[in-house]
Amino acid sequence: MTKLEELSALLVNELHEFNKNIEKLESISLQLNDLKVKMDVSEYKALIIDHQKQMAIHKNMIESFESRFNAKIDQAKIYPTWAVVVFIVCIVVIIVLASYLFLK
Repeated sequence: MTKLEELSALLVNELHEFNKNIEKLESISLQLNDLKVKMDVSEYKALIIDHQKQMAIHKNMIESFESRFNAKIDQAKIYPTWAVVVFIVCIVVIIVLASYLFLK
């Protein structure tokens, strides 16, 4: 019987320890449920502000390049003026020569 009493005492002791551990876990769980986690984002705010400034600078550079590019495109001509004048003069000379040869 002593072995049975020892085993039952050991089992009771283990159950008592188990119940104490469960109570501790429940209290920790309640504490964790009430805990509010707050992130420190002050370092990231400074990085984001710096990045926004750099992006604004890059945006302004791109816009100025675009406006200069559009101005160059607006000023550009497909053919130079002298080439157009030479072409027209050649056409007129060919028409005059052709009409002279046919009417002769």
